[in-house]
Amino acid sequence: MEVSFREEGVASAASSVAGRLVADGVPARLAGGDPTLWGEDAEAEAAVRLGWLTLPRSSRELLPALGELAAGARAEGLTNVVLAGMGGSSLAAEVICATFDVPLTVLDTTDPGQVRRALAERLEATVVVVASKSGSTVETDCLLRIYRELFAEAGLDPAGRVVVVTDPGSPLERLAADGGHRVVLAPPDVGGRFSALSPYGLVPAALAGADVARLLDDAGQVLPLLSLDSGNPGLDLGCALGGAALAGRDKLVLDDQLSPSYGLPDWIEQLVAESTGKRGRGILPVVGADPTGAADELVVAIESDAGDVRVDGPLGAQFLVWEYATAIAGLLLGVDPFDQPNVAESKENTAVLLALPDLPVGAPAFVDGPVEVYGAATAKDLPGVFAALLNAVPGDGYLAVMAYLDRLAAFDAPVPDGADFEQMTDAWMMADPLTLRALLALRTDRPVTFGWGPRFLHSTGQYHKGGPQNGVFLQITGAVTDDVAVPGRPYGLGGLQLAQALGDLGALETRGRPAVRLHLTDRAAGVARLLEAAQEA
Repeated sequence: MEVSFREEGVASAASSVAGRLVADGVPARLAGGDPTLWGEDAEAEAAVRLGWLTLPRSSRELLPALGELAAGARAEGLTNVVLAGMGGSSLAAEVICATFDVPLTVLDTTDPGQVRRALAERLEATVVVVASKSGSTVETDCLLRIYRELFAEAGLDPAGRVVVVTDPGSPLERLAADGGHRVVLAPPDVGGRFSALSPYGLVPAALAGADVARLLDDAGQVLPLLSLDSGNPGLDLGCALGGAALAGRDKLVLDDQLSPSYGLPDWIEQLVAESTGKRGRGILPVVGADPTGAADELVVAIESDAGDVRVDGPLGAQFLVWEYATAIAGLLLGVDPFDQPNVAESKENTAVLLALPDLPVGAPAFVDGPVEVYGAATAKDLPGVFAALLNAVPGDGYLAVMAYLDRLAAFDAPVPDGADFEQMTDAWMMADPLTLRALLALRTDRPVTFGWGPRFLHSTGQYHKGGPQNGVFLQITGAVTDDVAVPGRPYGLGGLQLAQALGDLGALETRGRPAVRLHLTDRAAGVARLLEAAQEA
């Protein structure tokens, strides 16, 4: 595992803060699990959140049980592995399986269309991993209810088809025991976004066929380096991140085009944004974007020379080093990297909205074809909305696009008969809301981020509300024509999804930042209109 500096200014800033940390004995203190590093206010939280430092060793005790679990599932023909989890309970497993090229369906969504896709996929061969640290995550609870009823209706015993990963004593542990489900308990002293090498990352990955022993081996090899004052990749990376942010370079552009660790920036995004984005400070990860050369950018490349900093190493080592580096960055920024004080705000807003007879959607400011526009005070059409939002981004700010939609729907786009792969890709791109990020980025030198809702609420959602108040927000919701009922709840997934969107929008609006909601009355036509308008802005 190696971290190397490709830009002199970054190296200088990192060296300066590293000298101070080494003088205070920070590398060895952090590696030893010292909870006092982040100050008195953070000590109580840190004291029960540093177990990730020993996971490369302690998680090896799980390997025999994971091997038995995976072998048992294969013997029963359960080869379709579905993971129902949010944030830290899903992102690492998704990266692990993509890197090892084994199939895993991740449900970190409340979109009815995306959930229906998974429900229709080989139910007789399906095993569902339900993962929640708190045991009360609303999205996970809904998906568990839906799958249990679906299994029962199909004459399949839910007890043997659901594996639960949770913390000891959680409501989910008790529910799993009552339902006869297999339970794997995670260490309670590991926070969700630091849990890549815990059962939250390992159980679904092992069931899907990934080599989790190799993952732990790679992490174990780098572990001894994390107590060193020099030759410590975690210290080097953490000082690069924190030192650059203190010098004004707080937009972290992640480049993994050549990395064999597929999708790692999505995991890093949650880890860094949710850990550092609080008290009006933070580091904003920017994923899937090209650098603009802006003065506040820090480009970190994984396995390539394209950035200011280069990070090389296998996936297990990457997980551990980025976690250590994030803890260092939080120390340098003066924030507690282990709490998430603003995540609950949107959850509470959602609960209040769901208790109402009807969701207060209000009246649109205007309608542009299949798109209703809410919150745009002066614009008269979609190109005007986009232009106004881009103009509202301050010189040190960013535009966040937040799409509460089906992130797989673009693959339903029609393609010409006999189309080659390039033509199919073009058709998919022009039906994909994610393409909007790239089109808007062409019109500004400020970062444009993109998050799928409600997934991002467990990730960059903390940064949006707790970090620097310089964001401008574009939310996209869509009409639901075929909802999925949630057994035992008075709402369906579509109602929950819209309540989550409105709840988060309310939390953003209280901070006085520009925010617009675009509602697609026809999803496919609406996406097409958005992309067309973005090219006119």
